[in-house]
Amino acid sequence: MSRLEQRFADLKAEGRAALVTFVTAGDPGYDASLAILKGLPAAGADVIELGMPFTDPMADGVAIQLATLRALDAGQTLAKTLQMVREFRVDNSTTPIVLMGYYNPIHRFGVEAFVAQAHEAGVDGLIIVDLPPEHDAELATPAQAAGIDFIRLTTPTTDDARLPRVLERSSGFVYYVSVAGVTGAGSATNEHVSEAIERLRRHTKLPISVGFGIRTPEHAAAVARLADGVVVGSALVDKIAHAQTHKQAVDDVLELCSALAQGVHKARLN
Repeated sequence: MSRLEQRFADLKAEGRAALVTFVTAGDPGYDASLAILKGLPAAGADVIELGMPFTDPMADGVAIQLATLRALDAGQTLAKTLQMVREFRVDNSTTPIVLMGYYNPIHRFGVEAFVAQAHEAGVDGLIIVDLPPEHDAELATPAQAAGIDFIRLTTPTTDDARLPRVLERSSGFVYYVSVAGVTGAGSATNEHVSEAIERLRRHTKLPISVGFGIRTPEHAAAVARLADGVVVGSALVDKIAHAQTHKQAVDDVLELCSALAQGVHKARLN
């Protein structure tokens, strides 16, 4: 089993959903970002999505766009993001890490070199929002050959005709974007999420994680009763944006993560 498969299997046995947290690598600076990354598991994160900063994050809303700018201004690079994963793995060999972002930085880095270094660093999965399944040969195929899961995004507009193609070579889990739009947008109703998950389960046996618009422990708990995973990103990133110091950024992110985890972990899957 991969780390992602093991984590979701363990949580399913416990009867609860995963808290999947997103932060941008290098935000607000390398050291503070690494401290957040290392602190997330103890604060209750079950899976960590680590954003790869890119100058044109077209699928992201203002909060994550600004996080990306802060990270780039602080000197974050793809090489440094991989180094963060290596440093994380020194003390943590069980928490899955998924790199999330866009294809351009990977293409410039070199796919072969990136896949090799990501595997060596301890990356478990990739979410590349602008690389559809028609281009699997670019990255998904070599990544999966190296043992790195390739996680697909599905949305309210991914119809039943398109879903099989999107999910055909997905692995790790399926990320359901619960609202049409960019990250940080408004949230979907529980009824909508329930119907969407029911539809997705007809097409895949992979765990389904739901994200976009989840900001509070109460909302996270409600989604956790429906899905296999709850993804929270913009709410955590906002804590960094509003912090007066890097130490406060670390403390505030981990405090919110702990509150979210309490909500998610108390909710039981149907």
